[in-house]
Amino acid sequence: MQIPISEIKFDRNGLVPAIVQDAGNHEVLMMAYMNEESLRLTLEKGETYFWSRSRNALWHKGETSGNLQQVLEVLVDCDADTLLIQVHPAGPACHTGNQTCFYRSIKEVNP
Repeated sequence: MQIPISEIKFDRNGLVPAIVQDAGNHEVLMMAYMNEESLRLTLEKGETYFWSRSRNALWHKGETSGNLQQVLEVLVDCDADTLLIQVHPAGPACHTGNQTCFYRSIKEVNP
């Protein structure tokens, strides 16, 4: 089922969380934010674009590193307030060089 961008529930800052997943092995690669412009660019160009909150600027993932993410599908959750972007990554997703940004765990977990 497809929905228009106008139905996406961007927050008061005009952003929506975007979870990026490797379409091949289903590993969660990263989480970033998108505004309407970055979502439209992602859909039009077939590569991921995000909104950098720290730089207050549009960000094309992999533009400088070469680690582009080819978009296969953009899914929307049931509340239309979170995106799941399935990609074929051209390299590591994390700026640290790790394949995924989720490579650490919190030690203090009580069963």
